[in-house]
Amino acid sequence: MSVLKILQYPDQRLRLIAKPINKITKAIKNLAYNMLDTMYTNEGIGLAATQVNIQLQMIVVSKENLKKEHLILVNPRIVEQKGNISIQEGCLSIPEYRAFIPRSDYIKVKALNLFGKEIEIEANSIFSVCIQHEIDHLKGKLFIDYLSLLKKERIEKKINKINKKNKILEKDIK
Repeated sequence: MSVLKILQYPDQRLRLIAKPINKITKAIKNLAYNMLDTMYTNEGIGLAATQVNIQLQMIVVSKENLKKEHLILVNPRIVEQKGNISIQEGCLSIPEYRAFIPRSDYIKVKALNLFGKEIEIEANSIFSVCIQHEIDHLKGKLFIDYLSLLKKERIEKKINKINKKNKILEKDIK
């Protein structure tokens, strides 16, 4: 297994919409395991294939923050949702920022597992939020898209400043 490069905002590839996976192949399974490696190495609780520049509908999520206990969901779709919750969210593609985002507290999701079998899972609280966040990535949507224009502009300024600083550091290293 290997750690994949995570795209960083404002990379426009994060806005691409993922395509459904038609067949579970060895390459798809390898991608799933590499995504898990990437998620755990970066201390995340979820990762979408689109974040590693693979435009396919697959997410990996850590179950209830328990390291090495996880779900791999292929072509996930929310079939039921209810209740409201707002938990502070972060993102491996926007590592310098967190925000409270309104989400559904409870969701029911249908997806395929790595054996190609349809599964149905129920989730609530932070587990539900994590799954919704990752499914948003598959639609080209980021958690900052839920923020007011003013907050989003502040984040973009902060990120641009960090990116400029990183480019200067990279030049100094070379």
